[in-house]
Amino acid sequence: MTAAELLRQRADSDAVALLIGDGRWTYRQLVEEAARRAALFEAVHDPERPPHIGVLLDNVPDYVFWLAAAALSGAVVVGINATYRGDQLGQLVRHADCQLLVTASGYEPLLEGTDTGLAADRVLLVDSDEYAARLAGAPPTASGRPVTDDDLFLLIFTSGSTGLPKAVRCTQGRFARTGAHVATIAQLAAGDVVYSPLPFFHSSSLFTGWSSALNAGIPLATRPRFSASNTRSDIRRFGASMLTYTGKVLNYIVATPEQPGDADGPLRLAIGNEASTRDIRDFARRFGCLVRDSYGSTEGIIIIRRDPSMPDGALGTADASVKVLDPDTGNECPAVILGPEGRPANLEEAVGEIVETAPTGGFEGYYNNAEATHDRFRDGFYWSGDLAYRDADGWLYFAGRSNEWLRVDGENFAAAPVEAILARHPEVRSVAVYAVPDDPVGDRVMTALELRSGARFDPAGFDAFLAEQPDLGPKWVPAFVRVTAELPKLASMKIDKRRLRREAWRPEPVVWRPAKGEPLRPLDDDDRTRLAPLLG
Repeated sequence: MTAAELLRQRADSDAVALLIGDGRWTYRQLVEEAARRAALFEAVHDPERPPHIGVLLDNVPDYVFWLAAAALSGAVVVGINATYRGDQLGQLVRHADCQLLVTASGYEPLLEGTDTGLAADRVLLVDSDEYAARLAGAPPTASGRPVTDDDLFLLIFTSGSTGLPKAVRCTQGRFARTGAHVATIAQLAAGDVVYSPLPFFHSSSLFTGWSSALNAGIPLATRPRFSASNTRSDIRRFGASMLTYTGKVLNYIVATPEQPGDADGPLRLAIGNEASTRDIRDFARRFGCLVRDSYGSTEGIIIIRRDPSMPDGALGTADASVKVLDPDTGNECPAVILGPEGRPANLEEAVGEIVETAPTGGFEGYYNNAEATHDRFRDGFYWSGDLAYRDADGWLYFAGRSNEWLRVDGENFAAAPVEAILARHPEVRSVAVYAVPDDPVGDRVMTALELRSGARFDPAGFDAFLAEQPDLGPKWVPAFVRVTAELPKLASMKIDKRRLRREAWRPEPVVWRPAKGEPLRPLDDDDRTRLAPLLG
């Protein structure tokens, strides 16, 4: 099955396919709109170049129409992340060999002075009169060349938390198969509606969202931009029975004021990844639904499943072929050893990279980046780039990304276990732990805290909380604490740690302990002057 086949078999259906705002489109209308755009692309595309169409839009109807147009015509949609600026934005378009860019007038200031490699006539504005006129003259019936399972359909950029993102290849077949799997496990059927609030350049809205809805022949609902405060009302007015998410989406929804009857709505399932145990529990209770959270990535090979019987803080279990390996030696890491207070005693040797030692499918490589593809596949294994450790019972615990090691006083440790401990604080809504430079070498631990509404940060109270945590290693104690109204995030709703590390202690307010064992106090101008050389 291909994405094109899924659309063509519903071309005569008057079932609702898309819900955005007050607008609704049937599958028949979706295919007609897609056919017009496919014809428009056919008229302007250069057959000597890859048929790649960059799309820089909010979640507006035209985004879905162009996705469907590419599916029917054998073209490729490249989702352009609007959070990038300047040459980094231009690099996304150039790297993916886009020969057309579909955008809106609101994004024109973002493109001014940016080298996309495209002439002005290769940029289409979906809210312009010229665009409307060209579509009006295009035929509403799809022609297009036959497509196969192996034909490239999407280029999806990774979130870029460790540098410039890489374009993950996704074929027509993978798109269709993934959605069929989600539709099966979610038991989607007539009467269901899938609500996907994240941008369409993200795999959550594409695979878990649109593809599952397309497989089931049911509506996909969304809004132009994610809004935690409007999620409840959207779910009710669209009659959404399934929500897709990733990153901090659940965290932001449960932070909105609770209302009577929240649990009486139509939502029965939220499906996604990287939510915290507390957010999963709070969301499920509040909305009276099941939350199905698992480990996942845009590349999509390794599956780690949650289980109700797993210990607090665990990521879940995986097939026996998924191992935790030392990236330097390739050897399997030993299980974690817990001390008398439950504190991991050997994380330096227990933490390794999550590796699928018997990959069978899923990841289809990075576009135009053989080196990065080779780095993922080494010695016949798939190396995820994510860190974890395993306990004696086989439960996996997430330890962060491969660039999230800290080295304090000669000891290496990962950020995620520290974050899990700090997240216990009753006033902390969200937390990030990352390394900042020490003097003269190594790292110091810095944390950025986003507090719950109405909470105030008390340095002495926070120090008292830290002292009460039996599993907080002495070298894990934060030396810098930044309190912020909102942690910076990527468009995927994951915390932007690259930005946090770059900003370090420059923003205010920040408190710190000048030496180990000292209490936290405000970082003043003299402190900043003395510390400035460490940041270069």
